[in-house]
Amino acid sequence: MDITSIIIPVCVVGGTGLVFGLLLAFAAHVFAVKVDERTEQIIAVLPGANCGSCGYAGCAAYADAVTSGEAPVNGCTVGKAPVAAKIADIMGTEAGEVEEVVARVMCGGDCANAVYKYDYEGIDDCIAASKFAGGLKRCASGCLGLGHCVSECQFGAISIVDGVAVIDGDKCQACGKCVKSCPKGLIQLVPKNQRHWVLCSNPETGKFVNQYCKKGCIGCHLCEKACNFDAIHVVNNHAIIDYDKCKNCGLCAKKCPRGVIHSEPRPGAKPVVEQQEPAAV
Repeated sequence: MDITSIIIPVCVVGGTGLVFGLLLAFAAHVFAVKVDERTEQIIAVLPGANCGSCGYAGCAAYADAVTSGEAPVNGCTVGKAPVAAKIADIMGTEAGEVEEVVARVMCGGDCANAVYKYDYEGIDDCIAASKFAGGLKRCASGCLGLGHCVSECQFGAISIVDGVAVIDGDKCQACGKCVKSCPKGLIQLVPKNQRHWVLCSNPETGKFVNQYCKKGCIGCHLCEKACNFDAIHVVNNHAIIDYDKCKNCGLCAKKCPRGVIHSEPRPGAKPVVEQQEPAAV
């Protein structure tokens, strides 16, 4: 066998590979996308939840948007003020005020208060149930209580209690996934320092709400009259709190005849113990 019949093909293949390798190396050098080192630094301080609460696909996308000037340094709701301060330091700017928010469920129609249309035996999913006559509760705006938001929350902050979703404010990271996932639009992000929210979103009049739920807002306007700060109004037949004006005085909650306005105790507050009259001798 002629040795050249082996050497020549090997040299041709090797030479071709070398040429293409040099071309690829040249192309990589010419068309290389320069990565801002600050992007990597920002990714390192982000929580890595990739929840999308910042409005971007993930932490890496948000970090790139910050270094390019498209996103604010305080856009990460999960990291909150500490992460915003670190990112601001990397960018050489000020973090600004970071208002912490938390998700709240605007419905109090639990098993004891809501009226049910039928016994649901389908898939335990709110979206699936909502496709069947609007859901199992007569109130078209009521929480279906099948836990679609629970499965969406990666922080374990949501649970179903007596047929209604309940959010643990200490665990909630305000990522907003539950807000987007609720088929009834009952979950809202509100300032974390606000201790009051309305447990009803039904736009119907009190006549119909009375038929659907014992905990529904009937639009009586008593909360409006009680508020000294013009912070609560009945809109579309149910009360809505303006958190820019609310002072957490709690008068609206005390005046509500249906107990629709939930009042969260102040941190560290001691429960009020009612004085009992001494027994007659």
